[in-house]
Amino acid sequence: MVFRRDQRGNLHSSGYHRSELRSFAAVERFLAEVSKEPVSSEDQDHGARRAGYVLLGDDAFLLEMCLKGVVQALVPQEMRDFCLHDLDLGQTTVFEALDLAQTPSLMAPFQVLFLRNVKTLYGRGQKKEEFAAIDAYFRRPNPQALVLFVADHIALPQDLRRMEMTDKERAEKIRETLGDVCGVVELQRVSEEDAARWVVREARERGVNFHEDAARELVDALGASGGAEMMMVASEMEKLLLYAGYPAGASHPSGQSPQEGAAQVAIVEVTDVERMVSAAKQRSLYELTDAISLKDAPRALALLGGLLNASDGGEDAAIGHVFSLARIFRQMLVLNEKKVKDQRALWQVLWPGFRVAPFAADALIAQARRYKDRTELKKGLRLIAQADIELRSSPADKRLVLERLVMRLAGRTGEMETGLVA
Repeated sequence: MVFRRDQRGNLHSSGYHRSELRSFAAVERFLAEVSKEPVSSEDQDHGARRAGYVLLGDDAFLLEMCLKGVVQALVPQEMRDFCLHDLDLGQTTVFEALDLAQTPSLMAPFQVLFLRNVKTLYGRGQKKEEFAAIDAYFRRPNPQALVLFVADHIALPQDLRRMEMTDKERAEKIRETLGDVCGVVELQRVSEEDAARWVVREARERGVNFHEDAARELVDALGASGGAEMMMVASEMEKLLLYAGYPAGASHPSGQSPQEGAAQVAIVEVTDVERMVSAAKQRSLYELTDAISLKDAPRALALLGGLLNASDGGEDAAIGHVFSLARIFRQMLVLNEKKVKDQRALWQVLWPGFRVAPFAADALIAQARRYKDRTELKKGLRLIAQADIELRSSPADKRLVLERLVMRLAGRTGEMETGLVA
């Protein structure tokens, strides 16, 4: 994602326009506000930068846009080793984090603190001292620091009426506490319409004509109704842009000569998406979960290796893959509980925003029926949750975390229990 400043100095993404894509409006407003000068703690109503924000929502794609935009807007390239602090509140107390924010840096003129694992502030106990310290800091914040609380344990669907009650209660607690002293940025899931329009506009900025029907096919093939899917859309889009803009004098992958395909060098059509994305997707995540449901660990590990090697971010895409695995396991849990046997029943029990990519419907039904009951699927979800926590704790080897997860998921029930105990 590339961000640019307009004539007024406000930050905007090159891939969409604020007035056109509602799903990205919260990010756009946040980045425009962050790029302005800060205001005093007594005067927070004029759209200028506040001392702290809560990024509320588990949409990994929008979170990444926010974090990258903040870094690009506020942190000089040569100072990023000294300006950025990525802290886990499960390992660092909020007192230590706020003390770091309050203390001027000797090496950099400005500091940005990303405080992850915010849910620890709402665990057992009332945490009165922690919230008192937060309130005291934001009454007199350091103007040369920005504190971002990353509340990615809460899911905000595109339609907030479908928000789960647990997430509603968690979000309300955050608004009642951190919302009193920080700005709250609600990162709702990206709608499929906006996802397709984003693809078209992002490609246009790169000089490629990405047909609208091709963009819709791409989004539909990857089931882009949430953050991890949107990250995959962005990754696959990059591959399609490279496919469309092959070097002069080279043979096009379709077999055309440069002269024959010259008119289509900067175009992506539906056939390109079908050739490059849908088949590849069928051989990736759903094949991986197919091997897991069959308890075929060697095949599952081989498929995981191919998935990681094909990912644009390599090992850094690990969290996105874990998110997708969790989503598929949740879908299988619903199908298993409702004893779904055909696609007609599938579309009835899976609500909008949680649907399956059409090409994978039959495969997912078959996979869900391989589990005798929901107990094993619930154990699998707990294993995935453990892996997610481990990945967010900056492990030495993210690939090893995923491989261990797949081994446990593809193991027998006893082996899954051992993984949970470990």
